[in-house]
Amino acid sequence: MNTSEIFRVIVALVVGGVIGQAFGLAQDSARRRYARRQLEGKLNNGWALMPLSGIRVAYLVIALALVQLICPLLFADGTQWWVSAGVGLGYGSVLWQQLSQLLREQKSAKGSS
Repeated sequence: MNTSEIFRVIVALVVGGVIGQAFGLAQDSARRRYARRQLEGKLNNGWALMPLSGIRVAYLVIALALVQLICPLLFADGTQWWVSAGVGLGYGSVLWQQLSQLLREQKSAKGSS
């Protein structure tokens, strides 16, 4: 692997990570908003959640398509898999933060009982 390939892999991971992190933060924001609406009694059925989730997924696909059009080198010679790995890592980091927060809350709830 030469220097230009290493640079391309790093850039692909970073770009994918930014896209995955942004998508994860959008999903987390929606999750918190829907949880708040449910506590307020404004969500009376599960179908109320569906319309906007499709839009967020569409934004993810659009972001990936734009990156492919703007930076075609990130989608050549197998580099697209590094972009995909970056998306997974970015989104996974948001999920990891949610899990860590949930475990901390459960631990503190047990401690205060």
